[in-house]
Amino acid sequence: MSERGGLPPLPASPPAERNKQPIADVLARVLPPSGVVLEIASGTGQHAEHFARAFPALKWQPSDPDVDSLAILAERVRRAALPNLRAPLELDVHAPPPVGDIAAVVCSNMIHIAPWSACEALLRNAERWLGAGAPLVLYGPFQRGGQHTAPSNAAFDADLRRRNPEWGVRDLDDVVALARRHSLALVEIVAMPANNFTVVLTRQ
Repeated sequence: MSERGGLPPLPASPPAERNKQPIADVLARVLPPSGVVLEIASGTGQHAEHFARAFPALKWQPSDPDVDSLAILAERVRRAALPNLRAPLELDVHAPPPVGDIAAVVCSNMIHIAPWSACEALLRNAERWLGAGAPLVLYGPFQRGGQHTAPSNAAFDADLRRRNPEWGVRDLDDVVALARRHSLALVEIVAMPANNFTVVLTRQ
């Protein structure tokens, strides 16, 4: 099976395909009208391509720390040929390169498949990257008040912790409390399909 022009299909995540439009619906309300949006942990790039198409007035900057993912991202950017979709940036939130002027940061499905230090680094860098009023948008599963919101999330959390003890579904209260210490205020929590949430924070 091949894509248009006989090219082999790129690796794709079924959950990313399902959730890209619900996330875009939230982004349409909270992103600024123009500027550069830095996407953290872009993975397969399905979100990056979809969001770049959905928001042509914004410049979309995908990024990832993984070399294999960067190769997939670069090929997806090449095939998409969108003027506002930039070449991927190699970026580890623990030690990111200079990223220039950023109007918003978007991060989907990263902080539970990473050590807690990655969440800390993301929030610390968002404080540095963003100007007053600019949003940081997080998407993924979260605990609420120390409790999982669905049995499937509890099972997912247990599986993550079996794979790596430093991973796990984070409690949103902990994330928001840490965000406040980095001048990021909670604006909105949006319940999403498949027991996930989109969390909108803004730089104070």
